[in-house]
Amino acid sequence: MVSVAEAAPPQPGARIDVEQVSHWFAQRAVQGAKAGQTLQVIDGLDLSIAPGEFVALLGPSGCGKSTLLRLVAGLEPASRGTLRQDGAAITEPDPSRIVVFQDPTLYPWRTVWDNVALGLQARGLLRRECHRVDEALALVGLAPFARAFPHELSGGMAQRVALARALVNDPRLLVLDEPLGKLDSLTRLAMQTELVQLWQRAGFSALLVTHDVEEALFMAQRVVVFTERPARVREVLVNDLPYPRHRGDRRLAELRRRALALLGLGDSW
Repeated sequence: MVSVAEAAPPQPGARIDVEQVSHWFAQRAVQGAKAGQTLQVIDGLDLSIAPGEFVALLGPSGCGKSTLLRLVAGLEPASRGTLRQDGAAITEPDPSRIVVFQDPTLYPWRTVWDNVALGLQARGLLRRECHRVDEALALVGLAPFARAFPHELSGGMAQRVALARALVNDPRLLVLDEPLGKLDSLTRLAMQTELVQLWQRAGFSALLVTHDVEEALFMAQRVVVFTERPARVREVLVNDLPYPRHRGDRRLAELRRRALALLGLGDSW
């Protein structure tokens, strides 16, 4: 990993505004559902992300967290309400908003370098901007593995490739849908720190969905706790601890107890 001193000056992250957003799914796949029957997954949601802010979403499984990420990314339109980036309506995907999923989804026949280059290649920019691939690989500490193939990588290294593939596009918003969920516990802890360092260096805004309470509190500046489906904001937990953070900090322990209580697990702590 490169040091903060070696990195380029941070670029401004995007401002995201979610205004009274509700969303429904057709229940065609549900056995016994009537024609035209719908399932509401988000209900009148308001949420703002300041430029360069790191926000995490917590909530019960299936409450609508990942659906909100898809709406913010522009992968589908909201049933009701408005989503904006820097004041402009979000109506479709855009290279300034990049999603990193739980599965790295690397092409096995392409090298690490070629996988990272995909976005630039698709936009016709690779010949002119190929240096950005090398810069992104250096940023995630994978420059020595540029010519390796995905089957030669560990799980953590493969996820770093996915991050480099996102960062090569200079995103103003990084949308993270449980990107560390399939990693072993030690690699996951290391990647949490590395992701925070990447966010600090690059200056993008970040929106993370995770089921790991400690992960959300360790990484994010604000943690939005959702209700059961349809998702509403139950409470917003503000974590103003400076970075780098220590996992044993008393303030983190207090926030964890509060988050678990909001999720119905307060009796366990």
